[in-house]
Amino acid sequence: MGSLMQPSFSRKPLPVFPGLFAALGPGIVWMAFAQGSGELIWWPYLIAKYGLFFLWMMIPAALLQYPLTYEIGRYTLLTGEGIWTGLIRLNRLFAFLLWILMLVGFLWFGAYAAAGGTAFAALTHFPPGWSARGQSLFWGYLTIAFFVWTLLSGRNVYRKIERGMWVIAVVTVVGLVYACFHPTVVSLIPEFLRGLVGPFGPAVRPWEEGDAPMLVSAITFMGLGGFYNLFYSYWIREKGSGMASYRDPEGIVPEEDPRGEGRKWLRFLRIDAGVGIAGNILTTLMTCLLAYAVLFPQGVFPKDWQIAVVQAEFFGLQWGDVGRMIFLTVAAAFLADGWLTTVDGVSRVNTDVIYHLFPRSRARSEKWWYRLFVVIFTAITSVTMLLAQPGSLILLGGVIGFVAMGIYPIALWILNNRRLPASIRPSMISKLLLGVASLVYLILLGLFLWVKFG
Repeated sequence: MGSLMQPSFSRKPLPVFPGLFAALGPGIVWMAFAQGSGELIWWPYLIAKYGLFFLWMMIPAALLQYPLTYEIGRYTLLTGEGIWTGLIRLNRLFAFLLWILMLVGFLWFGAYAAAGGTAFAALTHFPPGWSARGQSLFWGYLTIAFFVWTLLSGRNVYRKIERGMWVIAVVTVVGLVYACFHPTVVSLIPEFLRGLVGPFGPAVRPWEEGDAPMLVSAITFMGLGGFYNLFYSYWIREKGSGMASYRDPEGIVPEEDPRGEGRKWLRFLRIDAGVGIAGNILTTLMTCLLAYAVLFPQGVFPKDWQIAVVQAEFFGLQWGDVGRMIFLTVAAAFLADGWLTTVDGVSRVNTDVIYHLFPRSRARSEKWWYRLFVVIFTAITSVTMLLAQPGSLILLGGVIGFVAMGIYPIALWILNNRRLPASIRPSMISKLLLGVASLVYLILLGLFLWVKFG
């Protein structure tokens, strides 16, 4: 399994740019999907438990993902290929080993359905007489059954996901903004802003070593993180952005571009990726502010089978019980949609990998393989979500994703800067930013392994 770089791509004209509003979408999916972990769970947990001590890490952790996300999307925009096809082009053995690591990391994402179930359970208290765990798992399995039916029977799955994420993102932003206007919250804004500059005073309680994976996951998932970032390539592809509109399985690059369509498409990509990052920063800041104002004084934080329940006080501060019900509904949708988006993304990734790593698989259609992987990962996650409470399972996936973040950005840098045709390689600024992000993730991985096992 050595290098498999084809000598050249075929060439076709860049499609006409349809306009910014028509092209936007993958960044919205990115933003809304990211809200299901970092915003609702890990950062509120750290703020509610340790005050503002770790807050300063949040924005740098988000900005670090921008050059990575942009270059992932850029590869697909200019070649029409999924990013995993590019990694296979780079080196089959590397791609194969990375794929195995990804498969291990995605054994546990049933936790998103279970976490959404905690919100549904708190909202309905159904089935009556069941424990919180039992009710949460009941709703988790029910949402999985509904989503599997949607994925296997419906058409234009990506379009449905994008539309749903638009609704969830808008409702959440509006609700959080309104909640943050409560006088109690407003009075803490100056103090909160100081926490963004650096560690704000000593930690309010001794550091618990068991929270190290929590901090790692908060940094990794400030945005998407881990293997989830690679999904952005497939949202770009399913949207039909740039060269992906040709749906050519072998990969194509633009011909000469006298109309300047390439500049328009890349400008869109910068904005779309920026929407995902900036929107995630904004909403995470608001959930952290609310956690500091509402949860921190009470000494409660999201955990166990209440992982999406205590945050209902964010909306309860303004609207009472009605607000709590609204928040639980939105949180349930966020977290359950996290399972839907993950099973869709991981099924597309595996279809791409199988198709290009094992050519004999092309005897079956991509649609056949996609549906097979939906069924397989539904079965796997339906079992693994029984093994522990949702937070522990998501944390396990987070740590595996953190390992991946120390590895594949370097491969992405080589792929885009050394293996693409010279006419579509990144600019010097993009090359530098991705190099810095890759180095930082590698250093963070080394520090984590040294602290954990050194």
